[in-house]
This record gives sequence, C-alpha cells and structure tokens, in this order.
Amino acid sequence: MVRFGLVGTNWITESFLQAASQLDDFSLTAVYSRTSERATEFAAKYGVTLTFTDLENMAKSSEIDAVYIASPNSFHAEQAILFMNHGKHVLCEKPIASNAFEVKAMIQAAKENNVLLMEALKSTLVPNFKTVQQNMHTIGKVRRYVASYCQYSSRYDAYKQGVVLNAFNPVFSNGALVDIGIYCIYPLVVLFGKPLAVQANGLLLESGVDGEGSILLKYEEMEAVIMYSKITNSTIPFEIQGEEGNIRIDKVNTPEQVEIYYRNGTVENITQPQKGDSMFYEAKEFIELIQAGKLESSTNSHANSLAVMEIIDEARKQIGVVFPSDKKE
Repeated sequence: MVRFGLVGTNWITESFLQAASQLDDFSLTAVYSRTSERATEFAAKYGVTLTFTDLENMAKSSEIDAVYIASPNSFHAEQAILFMNHGKHVLCEKPIASNAFEVKAMIQAAKENNVLLMEALKSTLVPNFKTVQQNMHTIGKVRRYVASYCQYSSRYDAYKQGVVLNAFNPVFSNGALVDIGIYCIYPLVVLFGKPLAVQANGLLLESGVDGEGSILLKYEEMEAVIMYSKITNSTIPFEIQGEEGNIRIDKVNTPEQVEIYYRNGTVENITQPQKGDSMFYEAKEFIELIQAGKLESSTNSHANSLAVMEIIDEARKQIGVVFPSDKKE
C-alpha cells in the first residue's frame, strides 16, 4: 500500500482520485490546502482525517509515502523539492515545472534523496499510446508527426471580460503552450527524442501568456508539426506519417481510437481496451515503480521531461512568453 498526500484541491485532483482509487495499492492519507476549512472539507469527502495547512509539516509526516502535486505550475518545483528532501516520492502534475532550470533542480533533488520523481502526463502511459509505439515499424520510415490540441478554455470568456484567472496568468507559469501544447510535445519526445531545431510562432495575449501557437520541429529525417490553442476548438486528429502508411489517433491528449492506414489502401484498427478514467494509468505506473524500487519511469523519464521543457522554453522565448519564475535562473 502506498500512502498518498495531496497538494491541490481542484478538479484535476478529483479526477486523479477517481482514477487512482481503482488501484488496490493506493491509499489517500493526507490533504493539504492553504486554509484548514478547505482542507477539512475536501478530506471529508474521501474519509480522510489528516489535513495540513503547512507544507513543511506535511513533508515531515511519517503518515505519507508519496505526494501528488496539482498546485499552480509556478509552485511545482519548490513544493516537489521540499517533499523529496524529506524522503517522499513525487508525482507532479504537468507541466512538471516552470522551466528547464527548475526541472534540473528537481531531478537533482530526486537523485540526492533516492526518491521517485515522475511527471503526471497521462497520454504516454495509456494502452492506446503503447499500441502506437508497438506498431511504429509497420508504416516504414517516419517522415512527419502532426499533432493538434485546441480546446477553448472555459476561463477565456472571463478573460475577455477583463478577469484574468490563473489559466491566463503568467505569475502562475500558465498559458496555452504549457497547459495544452505539452500534450503534443511529450509523445513526440517519447517516440523520437529531442529535435535538432525548434521554430515557434504564437499569439501573445495582453496578460503575457500565449493563447495559441504552432511549432515546427526539425529532425534528421523527419519533421513535426504541432498546433495548440486555448482560445479555439479543433477536431483535427493526431497522425504519424510513414513511407508505407500512417497511424491515425483520434485525440493526442487521450488516445482512444488508433488505426493504421497502409499505402496499399487497407486499414487496420489497433485500438486497445482502455479505462475511461485515463489518469488510472499514470497512478498505476507511479505506484508500481515505487513497489519495484525504481527511481524514474522509462516513459515519463527525467530525460524526457527535461527535453520537453527545453522545447517549451525555446518556443516561449520565440513567442515572447516570460514567467516570473524564469528570473530565478
């Protein structure tokens, strides 16, 4: 049994708990919130009595083995390092940090304390991404990767009325690229590694974050085209194009339907059975790694998380998105 503490009491935490509670080895033991009222209210929903309003005290607690961090992005690195320095394993919501400088510090803390650090990026751990990996050889030499994730934010209407919520506030290291675009970038890095060059363009909003953007990534024998947005919707699928065929995935953020379109005209459905609660697989991976005594995931690895953040940093630089956290470097 792995005893978890939670940092963050928002909708993403609720989704994680719904998925993780399906695992026999998952136990929710403690909840943190800035106010005791909110911590108590949230904990009571799950039958938890141990609550904290002080992260240092929580990190020192002998009642938890690991922590799931789902606080605003700008707090991820500092909070994760605090827990790792107290011997706790950390599953940190994506993006794992504000920038590559922070990711390196987190990786160093994980290694110094011999604890597991993993980015909670669900899409690369679900069965329908694994079937993509296993069938890549069937489409011959890959020449192009095309990923689009455009989802109109429920908070954009407020933004247009002059209310800047966290989702569009650079103080919290937010914006379309780190929130949405990362779903397009992470699978690319897992499948093909770090690109040789990054060329980015985006729409910079008045608040200082990007509302949408596009990235062209160069590899030795292929290219990747990425489109993302929090101010428009799109139904364009995710596709990997090879010389002998192409793999078509319905959604890059949660692959649920996967087909291979061969050049000879035949179509093969390689979709795998998958739980509706897609965060189940990141929780499962994390717990199994702890039980096996491993300190990082082979898929959502330290190297992959760092490479993804280095791509995001370069794209942000080209678009003009600057976070206050960048000044700590």
